[in-house]
Amino acid sequence: MHTYRYHIKQTAKLAYPVTIGQLGHVMLGVVDSIMVGKVGATPLAASSLVNGLVFLVLVFGLGMTLGITPLVAIARGKEDHTKCGIILRQALLVNGILGLGISIIVYLMADLVFYLNQPAEVAIQAASYTKIISFSLLPFMIFQNYRQFIEGLSFTKPAMYITILANGINIFGNWVFIYGNLGFPAYGLDGAGYSTFFTRLFMAVAMLIYVLSSQRFKQYDPSFRFRSINRKVIKQLLNIGVPSGFLHFFEFGAFSFSAVMIGWLGKVQLAAHQIALSMAAISFMFVMGISAAGTIRVGNALGRNHHTEVRDAGFSAILFGALTMAIFGALFISLRNFFPTLYINDMAVIRVAASLLIVAAFFQISDGVQAVGLGVLRGITDVKIPMIISFIAYWAIGLPVGYFLGFKLKYEAVGVWIGLLCGLTVAATFFFLRFHLKTKKLGQV
Repeated sequence: MHTYRYHIKQTAKLAYPVTIGQLGHVMLGVVDSIMVGKVGATPLAASSLVNGLVFLVLVFGLGMTLGITPLVAIARGKEDHTKCGIILRQALLVNGILGLGISIIVYLMADLVFYLNQPAEVAIQAASYTKIISFSLLPFMIFQNYRQFIEGLSFTKPAMYITILANGINIFGNWVFIYGNLGFPAYGLDGAGYSTFFTRLFMAVAMLIYVLSSQRFKQYDPSFRFRSINRKVIKQLLNIGVPSGFLHFFEFGAFSFSAVMIGWLGKVQLAAHQIALSMAAISFMFVMGISAAGTIRVGNALGRNHHTEVRDAGFSAILFGALTMAIFGALFISLRNFFPTLYINDMAVIRVAASLLIVAAFFQISDGVQAVGLGVLRGITDVKIPMIISFIAYWAIGLPVGYFLGFKLKYEAVGVWIGLLCGLTVAATFFFLRFHLKTKKLGQV
């Protein structure tokens, strides 16, 4: 227990800035939902649909950038500063091209919302909003690239500060563009899109200025000066990034497709889903901070060939994540009737959202274990088999169970969410077991 207390303390030091930063990212969406919700249920439902579909594409790019952190952490554990800089520059090349491609894909897929069997008024607003959001994705990928680099070096606070400032910019932008202040027209949901673009542009520029001007990073040469294309490093990035991208695509894609299914039930159910999901996303950001810290600490220990520390750091992070999410589960149950009122005054939506928060409370521990389990597996660069586990858990089990309960047994949105609970539990169980087996074998090599 003394060892676990030590490791949890060290993990917490790295995790809390990441958590606040991740929470800041979620708050950008939560604030958008709250401010758009004041306009009406239709734009709120449209934003739910778009955010789910856009994130379905963007999450692959996010997964690609996550490959940077363990490679940099391992190189830093080996005291190989030159390798850290090479990883950054090669990742910037890969993720810059990917970010441009994602932006184009999202813009072109905007009109596909008309074929998703959504209410007409929701689809019209969603299509316009999607096109605006597409322009914000490239700067977000650039920000994410540099963020993962410095977090791999155990500098987790800068992204936190930038994200906090970004929230202020986003609130001001929403006030101007959604409601029509300072002489601007009231753009409604489109206004939230304009604000998101300017906010993400600020985040990219701020991160670039910080990293390129800071003396602490000079030894890694974080500039844009490419000496050559390093195929070996690019292969390492792709070997971790591509499975990580698909893994997160499968997980978050299941939640996005659940929004589509719930949309078939009407805008009340869809709006309630958006509210409950945004609340669950807040708690998830806490455990994502722990997951990121677990990746860093496990990767550093692996780079130093301290195999016992790899296991101790990993299992203590998983325990920390499970305990944290258990607290959130208790909050969701006790305040389930209050939280939805922060978003909307529609009592029909509030009642459904309160029911969904009960289900969300039950899957908190599973969500915590699977998120941190995946993080520590990434720290030892093990992502291919977890990718397969993720597909089975969410698409072969979670969504089919959710469809059966929601539509065949008429549990509606609650049934869909119970299916997600099943998927998360399967993923959590197998990620935990895999980390145990892989690190046990590692110590025997």
